Amino acid sequence: MQEDGKKARGRPKAWDDKAPQNTIKSLDRALEVLVALGDMQGGTLSEIASALGQSPATIYRVLTTFQGRGFVDFDAQNQVWNIGAVAFLTGSQFLRRTSLVERARPIMRDLMEITGETANLGIERDGQVLFLGQVETHATIRAFFPPGTVSAMHASGIGKALLCRMDDTRQRRILAQGKLEQFTPHTLTDPDAMIADLHAARARGYAIDAEERNLGMRCIAAPVYNVFGEAVAGVSVSGPTTRITIDKIAGLAQPVMDAAARLTLAIGGNNRPVG
Repeated sequence: MQEDGKKARGRPKAWDDKAPQNTIKSLDRALEVLVALGDMQGGTLSEIASALGQSPATIYRVLTTFQGRGFVDFDAQNQVWNIGAVAFLTGSQFLRRTSLVERARPIMRDLMEITGETANLGIERDGQVLFLGQVETHATIRAFFPPGTVSAMHASGIGKALLCRMDDTRQRRILAQGKLEQFTPHTLTDPDAMIADLHAARARGYAIDAEERNLGMRCIAAPVYNVFGEAVAGVSVSGPTTRITIDKIAGLAQPVMDAAARLTLAIGGNNRPVG
């Protein structure tokens, strides 16, 4: 029992000190392997070692350690390592600590039924879009962004819906974190063109990914606001250009904006954004 009613500290005094002596290098390297394996969606020992520029012996020790805890699995027949169930269960705890995903689920289900297209939920995390949830369309051709998927903000409907509500300084800082990578011939890679597109999205209330990440796919997204009127998440529908044709964008945008407004209210947010 703590004296004087003081609570036990959850972190040391040097919490903000990121000096090398306050990190565990071997653990950091091991986690790098786990993250890389997730990005690769599986790989052989030599493929993982090559991707990280480390020796197969080192990578093997890390993988077998993770395997013992269930964080990775090994397919002996194909000699392929994959992310394990424990890694998924551990990561899923992130989703449980916020009511956003829980509140969004019925709203996204309604959005999918109204539009006939896959509904998505995402947030900004470290300058990228992190997808938290998805309700898939009943149609055979569909977009697929499983929870935990990350995507470049400049080539994502949700990413642009969030960017367009940021102040200019933060907006440009995120866009400047890395080169505006070109994924398709339609990707906006010129900063000025990107800013102009964001201004247009802000004015109309929704953003569009017009085959900018994947050819043949379109996405329409709108921001979700917190109690301060700050954009903290995005809701979108995505599908093939054969169904989401240019002339249908405006009609699909309204239910997307309505869903974002419903979710804003569901989390106690303010639909009158700042700025």
